[in-house]
Amino acid sequence: MTTLAVDCMGGDHGPRVTLPACRQFLERHPEAQLLLVGEAQALAAFSHPRARVVPASEVIAMDDAVEVALRRKKDSSMRVALQLVKDGQAQAAISAGNTGALMALARYLLKTVEGIDRPAIAYPMPNAKGGATTVLDLGANVDCTEHHLLQFAVMGSALVSALSNEEQPSVGLLNIGEETIKGSEVIKKAGELLRSAANSGDLNFYGNVEGNDVFKGTTDIVVCDGFVGNVLLKTSEGLATMIGSFLKQEFSRNAMTRFAAIVAYPVLSAFKSRVDHRRYNGAALLGLRGLVFKSHGSADDFAFEHALSRAYDAARNQLLDRVQARIAHARPLLMGADVQARPVETATN
Repeated sequence: MTTLAVDCMGGDHGPRVTLPACRQFLERHPEAQLLLVGEAQALAAFSHPRARVVPASEVIAMDDAVEVALRRKKDSSMRVALQLVKDGQAQAAISAGNTGALMALARYLLKTVEGIDRPAIAYPMPNAKGGATTVLDLGANVDCTEHHLLQFAVMGSALVSALSNEEQPSVGLLNIGEETIKGSEVIKKAGELLRSAANSGDLNFYGNVEGNDVFKGTTDIVVCDGFVGNVLLKTSEGLATMIGSFLKQEFSRNAMTRFAAIVAYPVLSAFKSRVDHRRYNGAALLGLRGLVFKSHGSADDFAFEHALSRAYDAARNQLLDRVQARIAHARPLLMGADVQARPVETATN
């Protein structure tokens, strides 16, 4: 059995979404069991032979400050779920709650792997090849040095390798052009480090890529700082919404546009389904000594179930061991980066 700890109270909807998603997940995964963390009264109606309620008396709100999560709400559902991973009772934790609080609590309770200065958020985005491009970081680290970007590349490679059959996934560095002379000084230096990592066998570095390469599927992984990554994520999430709105508008117009919309509907509907961000819900927090997955705060039960499935696949495929193994192999390079990266983190925190 693979055991997941679920923060059932987090996100915009709480148990109203998380509980139906948990039931659907359990029906589809007979070798999984869930620890449902939250207020006992809110979870009392849920019953399943492979689920157990773990009470938590507090809830971290979406607008709570990190200090509140760390120092005041010590019995929050989010914290208890992470503690279950730390104690070895669960192989992964999943929450749709406050991202800043989740990252802070995860770092505090689980700590980072040696050689990793900052954890990163990794998320798969659908591409034209029918698969997904994993992008990191997506908001955990707004300002990054070239050394952080190297660490993200190593961790992203471990993630994709664990969840696919690609042993050496390709890595692209997001830039304003493919040429090595383009970009900021940080990006240029990051390119040099990534090329060094490729020469030592730690990475399969493709080179610089541009924004459209994410959706072309030019590389398996794209590395960027959290500011750029978060903007990219929110833009992609708006695509499916735009297509849905377009279909509704065309169906409500005159007979000619309605007919054209009906003819095009199967193709547009299939495209909308393919780029539906709910199918890719579940971002991995990489670089921690435990598996943690973040669901979108506004996720419905369909999306939250996908986040549970991603965490389950990661645990079954021993993602944590693979990340640590890749980091260990790249440690000589990363340790040099770590020494130079830490003062930046201290200054920005």
